[in-house]
Amino acid sequence: MDTAPTADPAQRTDDTYRPIEDYGLIGDMHTVALVGTDGSIDWCCLPRFDAPSVFARLLDAEKGGHFQIALRGENVTTKQFYWPETNVLVTRFLSDDGVGEVRDFMPVAGRASEAGRRQIVRMVRAVRGAVTFRVACRPAFDYARAGHETVRTERGVCFHSDEQALSLATEIDLAPDGDGVAADVTLREGESTTLLLRDIDPGEGCAPTLSPEEAERAFRDTVQFWRDWLSQCTYTGRWREEVHRSALALKLLTYEPTGAIVAAPTCSLPEDVGGERNWDYRYTWVRDAAFTLYAFLRIGFTDEARDFIGFLTRSCQLDTAGEGPLQIMYGIDGCTDLTEETLDHLEGYRGSSPVRIGNGAYDQLQLDIYGELIDAIYLHDKYGVPISYETWQSVRHFVNWVCDHWRRADEGVWEVRGGQQQFVYSKLMCWVAVDRALRLSRKRSLPAPETEWQQCRDAIYAAIMEKGWSDERQAFTQQFGGDTLDASTLMMPLVRFISPGDRRLLSTLAETLKSPDRGGLVSNGLVYRYNVEETEEGLEGEEGTFNICTFWLVEALTRASAVEPERLEDARLIFEQMLGYSNHLGLYAEETGTHGEALGNFPQAFTHLALISAAYNLDRTLDG
Repeated sequence: MDTAPTADPAQRTDDTYRPIEDYGLIGDMHTVALVGTDGSIDWCCLPRFDAPSVFARLLDAEKGGHFQIALRGENVTTKQFYWPETNVLVTRFLSDDGVGEVRDFMPVAGRASEAGRRQIVRMVRAVRGAVTFRVACRPAFDYARAGHETVRTERGVCFHSDEQALSLATEIDLAPDGDGVAADVTLREGESTTLLLRDIDPGEGCAPTLSPEEAERAFRDTVQFWRDWLSQCTYTGRWREEVHRSALALKLLTYEPTGAIVAAPTCSLPEDVGGERNWDYRYTWVRDAAFTLYAFLRIGFTDEARDFIGFLTRSCQLDTAGEGPLQIMYGIDGCTDLTEETLDHLEGYRGSSPVRIGNGAYDQLQLDIYGELIDAIYLHDKYGVPISYETWQSVRHFVNWVCDHWRRADEGVWEVRGGQQQFVYSKLMCWVAVDRALRLSRKRSLPAPETEWQQCRDAIYAAIMEKGWSDERQAFTQQFGGDTLDASTLMMPLVRFISPGDRRLLSTLAETLKSPDRGGLVSNGLVYRYNVEETEEGLEGEEGTFNICTFWLVEALTRASAVEPERLEDARLIFEQMLGYSNHLGLYAEETGTHGEALGNFPQAFTHLALISAAYNLDRTLDG
C-alpha cells in the first residue's frame, strides 16, 4: 500500500449535487449514513437520527461536509449494491487500471462495536490490478455552524468542535486539506485498508485502528446479524426480494432504544427542486402506526411491531389521552417540542431553500391520527398481544374525545399550511377510531358506552356519504362539499369503510384513474395525491407523484377485482411498473418527479410500508 498526501480536490467538484436516487443507506438502528454511488458519505447525523449533521453535502455542496473514498483514473464507472440479505453496502469502481471496491457498514454486532459509540467502517480493497483511491474527509459539525480543530496522530485524525468530536482511525497518512484531510492511496491486487470513523467525546484521543483481522470479523459479524434478522421474515411470495429490501430499510429507520421509526432519516430534501417544500422527517408520526403494525405483523416481525406500539403508548401519554388533541408526531425519544427553524446559511439541495430542521406541523390538529393509532392497537390485539386494562382505558378516552370533536376542521393527512378544512380522510379515520374501539369492546367483552359510540360512528358514516360525495364528479372528494379529488380516499376499502364493489367506490376509482389533464390523478400509472392548483396548501410550487398513493391504488384495485376481475391485472401491472421506479438498490423517496427522479426525503418509511402491504395483499389475491 502506497500513500501520497495531496491537496488536489476530490473527484467530484464541490458545486454539484448527485441525484437523490444515487444514494444507498447504512445504519445501526441509532442513526444512518447516506453513501453516494461515487463513494461519498454526504449525509450523517451523530450520534442519532435527529442530532445535528456532521456530513451534509446533500444540503450544501460547498459547506455541508463529506467523507469520500473514490477511485482515481480514466474511464471510471461504478456499481453499487447490497451484500445479499444485509444492509452492508458495496460500491465497486471499474477503471482502465483495474477494479476497486469500498464496503461500508455500521457495526451492530461484533468486536468493532462499542456501546454508546456510533461507528462507520469503510473497507477499501483492490480487486484487480493496481488502483489508486482518493480519500477525503471534511466534517462540518452542527449543520456546518460549528468550526473544528483537526489533530493528526499516529492512529489517524481527530476532529474536535466545542460540543462534538470525531475520530478517523486509519493507517493512511492523511494530509491537511482545508477544513479536513485528504490523501491518495494505491493498493495492489489483493491489498486492503480499513478506515474507522466514530464519534468521541471532545478532547478524547483517536480510537485505535482496526487490524485486517478485526475488520474482517466486524464485516462477518454484521453480515450475520442482518441475515439472522431477515430470516424471521415469513413472506415467500412473488416479490420476495423487494419485500426483503423494504423490511431491511425499515429496520434501519428504527431507533432501537425506544422502538420509534423515523419517517425518513433526512431533512429538507425538496419535493420541488428549487422550491420551499422542504421538511424535516427525522421524527415519528402517529399516522404511521397502523401501517407499520400491519406491515411488520404480516411478514413476521412481531418484535418490531411490539416495540413500536410500546413507543406509541408511552409517547402519546395514554393515561391522559382524553384531555386534548393528540400530538401528531414525536421525537424518537418521545419528546414533544419539535420547534421548526431554518438554516439560512445552507443553500439547500440544488438551491432548494429554506433548509428546515424541526417540524412546524407538530402542533397541527390532524384528526385522522386517532384512527391510525386505534387501528394499530386493534391490530396488535388481533395478531400480537391482547389489549391491557390501562391501554383500554386510554382507548376509551380517545374515542370519547373523537365523538365530541370529529366535526372540527383540521389540517388533514397532508399537513396543509393554508388553514383548517373539512377533509374527508380525517372524517374517515375518525370513523375507523370508533369502529375499531367497538370491535375491541365486543371481542374482548370490555366496558364501553357502545350505544353512544355506535351513534357517533353512524353519524360520521352518514356525513361522509352525504357531504364527502360529489354527484358532479361521481367520486368521493377531498373536502366536504368540494369537487377536488384526493388519493387518500383510496383508503376507504382498505379500512373496510365501504365495500370494494360499491358503486360509489368503483366510480371514484374510475375518476382517479383518469389523467390529470382529464381531471384525474394518475399519470402513466403514477398517482398524484391531489391537484395542487385546486387545493389550499399555503405553499408555492409543484410536486411529483406520491409513491405511497400509487401503492394505495394497487390495493384498491386489488380489492375491486372481487367484482371487476380485470382490475386484478391492472393492479399487478401498476405494482410491477412502480417497482421499476425504485433506485438501483430498491429504495424509494417520498415522490417521483416528472423525469422519474426521486424527490423528497429519502428513503421514506411510509412508501416501503405501503409496498409490503400491497405485495402481501396482491399476492394473496392472485393465489386465490
